[in-house]
Amino acid sequence: MSERADPAGSEGPAGGEGPTGPAGAASGAPVSRTHERTPGVRELRAAAEVFALLADPTRLHLLWLLTRGEADVGALTDACGAARPAVSQHLAKLRLGGLVQSRKDGRRVVYAMPDGHLKRLVVEAISRADHVVSGEPWHD
Repeated sequence: MSERADPAGSEGPAGGEGPTGPAGAASGAPVSRTHERTPGVRELRAAAEVFALLADPTRLHLLWLLTRGEADVGALTDACGAARPAVSQHLAKLRLGGLVQSRKDGRRVVYAMPDGHLKRLVVEAISRADHVVSGEPWHD
């Protein structure tokens, strides 16, 4: 038996075709997907890999900085206070894990986090931590 339970009326895997054909084909606008399926083993493993990469405070700080926009190693090093070689190593792990992308800009390498899901996850984790540290009451 499958470990997935697709909601009624769904059309195949996430990112597949919807009622207007390929995602966003009718209007040209991106289509929001709620990903309401019960996760299978592959999804759970992929999510656990993301959390493993987020488990390091320096990597989490780098990702939080990248939620604000793209930056090069120098700017990220200055902002997070870690040594440049450590920042480079963390960024390499994040890139290999698919959490950030890099591009050359002249002699600089610029990093970005284009994944909206990951951005929201990082911001929510930091927001939750703020409640834990500050003692502010929980909310939705």
